Amino acid sequence: MGISRVSVIGAGTMGAGIAQVCAHAGLAVKLVDVKEEFARKGLATVSASLDRMVKKETITEAQKKEVLGRIRTDVGNEAVIGSDLVIEAINENLGLKTTVLKDVAAHAGEGAIIASNTSSISITSLGAALPKPTRFIGMHFMNPVPVMKLVEVIRGLETDDQTTTATMEMCKALGKTPVEVNDYPGFVSNRILMPMINEAVYCLMEGVATKEAIDEVMKLGMAHPMGPLTLADLIGLDVCLDIM
Repeated sequence: MGISRVSVIGAGTMGAGIAQVCAHAGLAVKLVDVKEEFARKGLATVSASLDRMVKKETITEAQKKEVLGRIRTDVGNEAVIGSDLVIEAINENLGLKTTVLKDVAAHAGEGAIIASNTSSISITSLGAALPKPTRFIGMHFMNPVPVMKLVEVIRGLETDDQTTTATMEMCKALGKTPVEVNDYPGFVSNRILMPMINEAVYCLMEGVATKEAIDEVMKLGMAHPMGPLTLADLIGLDVCLDIM
C-alpha cells in the first residue's frame, strides 16, 4: 500500500523526531497531542532540529520551510481520520497506550496501519485490544530520530505480511534501516541495552569507578560510541525505569 499521510500521536521528543523524518521524506504529517500547546511545543522542537541542520549546511533554509510546511498540529485522536499510517509515540505505559490505541483505531480507516513506537511493551498484547490486530505493528525508532538509522520493526502474533512489508518499505523511504525482530520483552535493543545500563548504575553506586571512568572504559574498551551512563541520561532515567 502507498503511504502518503501520517499521523503521529504524542508530540514529545520521539513524536517530534518521527514527525520530522516523515515530513522530510515528503509525507503529509499531523502531529497530535492532548493539548494544542503540547503539539506546538513538538513543532518547535522540529524547527530547532531543522535549524541545526541548516547551520551544518545539510539542508537549506528553503528546505526547512518545506519540511515545516508539511506538518500540521492537531488535538485529539479523531485527527487520525484519513491517515494511511498512525504512529503512537506516547509514554511507555501499557494501560495508557492501550486506551489511546483503542481510541485511535475507532477513528482510523479500515485500511490504515497503526504502529506503536514502544521500546519494550508486547505488540501482541497491545494489538489484542484493537479490532484489527492484523494491521498493528511495532516501529521502534531510536533517539535522536533524525540521526539514528535503526528502526526495530516488531510483528505481533497477528500482524499480517502486508502490514509488515508496507512498514519495512516505509522505513526505507524515510532513509532508515528496518530490522525485523520478534515480539519478546525489550525486543533486541533494550533487552541487551537495559541490563548493561543497570550494571553501569550499580558500578557507580558501589564506587567501582566514577561516572566518567565507567563511560570511558566502555567507549575505549568496547568501542561503544557513548558511555552507558551518558546514554541513560540521553534516554531519560524515567524511561529506563519504565522499560526495566
